[in-house]
Amino acid sequence: MTKLHIKKGDNVVVISGDHKGEKGKVMSVNVEKQNAIVEGVNFVSKHARPNTENPKGGIVQKEAGVHISNLKVVDGKGKATRVGRKTDEKTGKSVRYSKKTGEVIK
Repeated sequence: MTKLHIKKGDNVVVISGDHKGEKGKVMSVNVEKQNAIVEGVNFVSKHARPNTENPKGGIVQKEAGVHISNLKVVDGKGKATRVGRKTDEKTGKSVRYSKKTGEVIK
């Protein structure tokens, strides 16, 4: 299993593609396909059959995946940054940190 620089719950910005510059929160990450579903980014239209949530069915707008190479994590100061890994002195575990500011990303 490879470790990615993006996790569920991170705030990210799209750095390339049709949705360049848009910001959002990561709702889920697919490690095998290396893409993430970002809230409010990359909407697609899907045809849906009638079900309990949508009794009439029809066309539904939902978010599609964005490849993680097109995403950068937004640090605490609101700037897009690259992510590094280092071991924490207190716990000895690997933590992610912002390469711009040096602060730990939670």
